[in-house]
Amino acid sequence: MVEFAGWQMPLYYGSQLDEHHAVRNHAGLFDISHMTVVDVSGADAERYLRYVLANDVSKLHSAEDGQCRALYSLMLREDGGIMDDLIVYRLSANGYRLVVNAATREKDLAWLLGQAGRQSLEILERPDLAMIAVQGPQARELVAQTLPSGEALLALAPFCAHRDDETMVARTGYTGEDGFEIIVAGAQAPALWAELHALGIAACGLGARDTLRLEAGLNLYGLDMDETVSPLECGLRWTVDTQTDRDFIGRRALERQAADGVKFVQAGLILEGNGVLRAGYVVHTAGGEGKVTSGTYSPTLARSVALARLPVDAQNDGEVVIRNHRHAVRIVKTPFVRHGKIKVDLENKLH
Repeated sequence: MVEFAGWQMPLYYGSQLDEHHAVRNHAGLFDISHMTVVDVSGADAERYLRYVLANDVSKLHSAEDGQCRALYSLMLREDGGIMDDLIVYRLSANGYRLVVNAATREKDLAWLLGQAGRQSLEILERPDLAMIAVQGPQARELVAQTLPSGEALLALAPFCAHRDDETMVARTGYTGEDGFEIIVAGAQAPALWAELHALGIAACGLGARDTLRLEAGLNLYGLDMDETVSPLECGLRWTVDTQTDRDFIGRRALERQAADGVKFVQAGLILEGNGVLRAGYVVHTAGGEGKVTSGTYSPTLARSVALARLPVDAQNDGEVVIRNHRHAVRIVKTPFVRHGKIKVDLENKLH
């Protein structure tokens, strides 16, 4: 157990490697109740979120199938720096649910409340809710055996959710595998966890969650992005919707940055030889110096991989300084692994 954002969290339950492989090959169970759930409702909820978020929540308007849509987005500062990343769900015509990071909880709540002004809004944190993630190629079928809405869950499209009273099941995740994230009343969470675990789903901790998300090329707030980094510099340009004339916090700063040209972009690194890439390591490239933002040993690739912020002119090869020695790295596109498949070939050719 380790301290994490005011919570006691499991780093691993047994073998971190076994937990990682369980998610890639079968299914894994994560307690993610530390995440912060915030419900936003009221007549001005959509207008408010269209201003506060860089992605456009109007994309979430109900489709013919009636499924609750989800959207990955960022909250930006006026200068384009990233306040936090989150998922937003449209629960009803005037109701939305945000799931934000635990480490940024106080800052996020203060920011959201500070932008509300005199609008017709209610912003309500939901500490009464718990979250359980079930991830892996068998995850959806196993969850469907456990919950009464199983048939509806199997029909869910990616980034959609099904609600049944206080239980919300979303086809989302943070591992690069298929699966669900389940928001449930806190009092019901222990029984649900026990039922899922009894089906042979491996309990997994923060360690496996980190190696899985990094293999999938997914950013971690505080390492790969923060208030000093814009979406254009960390691979998240796609989360910024400028298709309409919608005004949102940070838009003008991003437009200026795009016009001027960014100096750094995000890329993946694969270490040649032994060693482990870690955050903060200097990366030497033909285009100049960059740095590793997060790195680890990849159980799927059986070598060290990393995300790095590199000069835009970086080419295919570079060197990383580890303990005052330079080690060769290959610069690749991410993800490294997605849906159980290695997406980069280890001879440095992209699939």
